[in-house]
Amino acid sequence: MSAGCNHSVDFDGASAAYKRALWAVIAINGVMFFVEGSAGFAGQSMALKADALDFAGDTATYAMSLMVIGMALHWRARAALVKGISLLLMGVGVLGLTAYRVIVLNDPSAEIMGSIAALALVANIVSVLILMKFRDGDANVRSVWLCSRNDAIGNVAVIAAAGVVAVSGSPWPDLAVAAFMAWLFTSSAVSIIKQARVELQSAPIAA
Repeated sequence: MSAGCNHSVDFDGASAAYKRALWAVIAINGVMFFVEGSAGFAGQSMALKADALDFAGDTATYAMSLMVIGMALHWRARAALVKGISLLLMGVGVLGLTAYRVIVLNDPSAEIMGSIAALALVANIVSVLILMKFRDGDANVRSVWLCSRNDAIGNVAVIAAAGVVAVSGSPWPDLAVAAFMAWLFTSSAVSIIKQARVELQSAPIAA
């Protein structure tokens, strides 16, 4: 556990402060899914679409996290396992969409990419700050933190890609960022799944 964090790695999310934090980030991510998804289609940006998909996944992840707070460890671990698998499927889906975009090659709008990604970055920084002190805990709690971290990293990458697209006029930076985000989803999913499996093996069958 990092210095200054108020919870041990066994923290299960059963606190009023953590529940309030989850409700806040659920609202933020739900709104940004619609905003960024619409902008992704309007601007023909694969990276924005991928990031909007991440917002949708995060909203579902946070809602599931709320549902299992206070339940036995094996239920929390199973919820984390489901979230990990869902994140893995999102990564595969983004890779598939990126491959399709390579074939279609519609040039993305750098202006829409940059402006919407900047707005998303602000939303995600707020979410990260809200969840910062809850970043350590069981697989269920940790999955929430990893999703928020992924969002912020992805937004920075999209903003960088928008700048390169604007200068070069090429769609390839947009595609590269989408592929990077797919890798980010996948690596986080593997981490969550591994921790959830360990917790399932150590949890009492009936609790």
